[in-house]
Amino acid sequence: MADDATLRLLLAGIGRGEADRLAELYDLTSPKLFGLILRIQRDRGLAEDVLQDVYMRIWQAAGTYRPEAGPPMPWLVTVARHRAIDSVRRKTEAQGPESERGEDWVARLIDPRDGAAALMDREALLACLGRLDPAHRDCVVLAYCEGLSREELAARFGRPVNTIKTWLHRALAGLKTCLETVS
Repeated sequence: MADDATLRLLLAGIGRGEADRLAELYDLTSPKLFGLILRIQRDRGLAEDVLQDVYMRIWQAAGTYRPEAGPPMPWLVTVARHRAIDSVRRKTEAQGPESERGEDWVARLIDPRDGAAALMDREALLACLGRLDPAHRDCVVLAYCEGLSREELAARFGRPVNTIKTWLHRALAGLKTCLETVS
């Protein structure tokens, strides 16, 4: 992985339209971004398409990156995450509600590359999710598996956005504590 200074230089070059800088950035960051996208997207072919879309977006938006706003990698990860979630939303809307698809939402939270650990992680995650208040659990699942925003969750649950933020914060803190004790 490249350091922040290298990534900043590459993004500055991309912002000036230097295509070779995009190729360098791709070589340095695509494994990490692809892993993130694959966790969200779960379909390797679609994840590869999303990855290409991510770098097109980076090409278009590199000029908007401001180093004073923070390190470049979180900015890149945010672009990738949003594109992957948008892709899942489009796919979900085309297929209908999750319950009709029979999709296992827990699988989206587990690393698809580690089979043995995934089974243990899955059981631990299910156990810890089961300990959460049902509304809080549903909030976390919808936010992290379906990509719903806080505003969308607020509308869905009929609660203010600040309440949803509190629910998510408490639920994630509870999951973290639970998973640390289980592991």
